[in-house]
Amino acid sequence: MRVTQNMISNNLLRNISRSYQELDKYMNQLSTGKKITKPSDDPVIAMKGMGYRSEVKQVQQFQRNLNEVYNWFDNTDAALDKATLALQRVRELTVQASNGTNDDTELESIAKEIRQIGEHLKEIANTKINDKYIFNGTNTNESPFDDSGTFVPNTESVKIEVSKGTLLKVNVDPKEVFGVTDDNQDYVDVFTTIEKLTEALENGESDEIGAYIGDLDQHINQVLNARADLGARMNRVELIENRLDQQEVIATQMMSNNEDVDYTEAITKLITQESLHRAALSAGARIIQPTLLDFLR
Repeated sequence: MRVTQNMISNNLLRNISRSYQELDKYMNQLSTGKKITKPSDDPVIAMKGMGYRSEVKQVQQFQRNLNEVYNWFDNTDAALDKATLALQRVRELTVQASNGTNDDTELESIAKEIRQIGEHLKEIANTKINDKYIFNGTNTNESPFDDSGTFVPNTESVKIEVSKGTLLKVNVDPKEVFGVTDDNQDYVDVFTTIEKLTEALENGESDEIGAYIGDLDQHINQVLNARADLGARMNRVELIENRLDQQEVIATQMMSNNEDVDYTEAITKLITQESLHRAALSAGARIIQPTLLDFLR
């Protein structure tokens, strides 16, 4: 095969151009810290990177969802704690009023305090976080009380996705928290109980006051049971949070291993390529046939 000067020149230029591309690639890797700058550089790395990045973003979204879950849990627990204290105070006052030694003035004073505590419990039932009612199920834009002041809450569960395919209930059943079922299987909310108790006190019906102690005990137990259930769910959330933190670390590490450049390796390859490039230029300068101009210098 006959090799001409033109063929040598073309091959030399093609190899030098390829060498420049390699130098550019390593320089880009060192400046960006990434193995590739566009999908065409390495489609396999690009596809894997899309998958790893999607997984990291998904985990981070679940972590943001957990912040919302904690917000619901913390505010609900605080509200239930206040409700427990309020009901315990009502019980103390009821026991005090039922001993038969109080005159009408004292019973009226107790009634006034219990009525105020009842209003406080209504405010607790109307608790809002981020402009959402937390004791009205999925109907978070409206109060659990209707226009007449009757407690008619929505009892549907509010659920938030905390991991793939896992929806966690973040609210409590307001009917269970603020009401009980009596012996006749009729639902009685705590606000009705307190209203009737207050009326009995105001009317001086001391013989009937003691009967409300058992009702108040049931209401207190309902709130305590709700707090216990909430605490169990909070423990589960902590376990989910730990698992998500581990998933984020693993996914981020895999994404880094796939995309991030090894600086030591890249520098070594750049130096090697620079040496090869200089050698190619030097060899090309010797091999290419001199022209007449070279002899006229």
